[in-house]
Amino acid sequence: MLNGKKSLFSGMQATGTLHLGNYLGALKNWIELEDEYESFYCVVDMHSITVRQEPAELRRKARALLTLYIAAGLNPEKNCIYYQSHVPAHAELSWILNCYAYMGELSRMTQYKDKASKNENNINAGLFTYPVLMAADILLFQSDIVPVGDDQKQHIELTRDIAQRFNSIYGDVFTVPEPYIKKTGARIMSLQEPTKKMSKSDENLNASIFLLDDSDTIIRKFKRAVTDSDNEIRHSSDKPGISNLIEIYGIATGKSIAETEKEFEGKGYGEFKIAVGESVAAMLKPVQDRFYELEKDKAYIDSVIKNNAEKASYYANKTLRKVQKKIGFPERIR
Repeated sequence: MLNGKKSLFSGMQATGTLHLGNYLGALKNWIELEDEYESFYCVVDMHSITVRQEPAELRRKARALLTLYIAAGLNPEKNCIYYQSHVPAHAELSWILNCYAYMGELSRMTQYKDKASKNENNINAGLFTYPVLMAADILLFQSDIVPVGDDQKQHIELTRDIAQRFNSIYGDVFTVPEPYIKKTGARIMSLQEPTKKMSKSDENLNASIFLLDDSDTIIRKFKRAVTDSDNEIRHSSDKPGISNLIEIYGIATGKSIAETEKEFEGKGYGEFKIAVGESVAAMLKPVQDRFYELEKDKAYIDSVIKNNAEKASYYANKTLRKVQKKIGFPERIR
């Protein structure tokens, strides 16, 4: 408990640009939790360097992501929004936890296998120990819950295992976190391969709707969305493409699947795709307007970065000092 509330940690990598799935599946849900939890939302730039990055571009993307957090509706007065690299306790606790994680359990991480297969010339130690840094991220803030997608459940299980292992040796040092997977959360699929989740790393730019795509680009991408050949606007497991569009339209307009099917009964895919594109463009416009407004206010964003790094460091260091004392590191003279 922090300040009488349960605590929450989540974050996103400072690579690529946030897409519609990130917004509907994560960011919008985060906003609903800000009064209930003491929340820490991190731009995980330390995780980003397991893959080679162009330095100036990484800095630009990290700032854009932090700004998008705020533009999407996260209040930096209620939520601690900060850069991972600005809080040294992440790296310090990660090293300690490396000594309580086992090679076998790290080698079983499916994301390590996937990333290693895609980066064969750069299978570095950081890629292998990435889940331990993620465990440190979460445990630093005594997090009760961690909003994640299904693809991150394995990492949360590892975090729990490490926390329980440490606690069994040294007492109740860490809160053992629970994954928070919203059952009604949006699962937005690729517009080009509707059996796969939308991804910011997809090489096909037409597969994803990015939060800063302009209206014309959004509509054009929806026009090119892969559907099927029968031209009936019906939600069904054997129609993944059109079902994905129906779900997106429902989220953007507030209409149910049945209402959408009735509205477009007898109409063609072309007309429906344009309607989906227009509704999504209208939904994202306030976020985009706020982003460009914030982007111009350098002093404000700088103040958020400074103040929230200090806040995150305060809570992180409380946990770190407790861990250091438990394992026998010499006390720091202040």
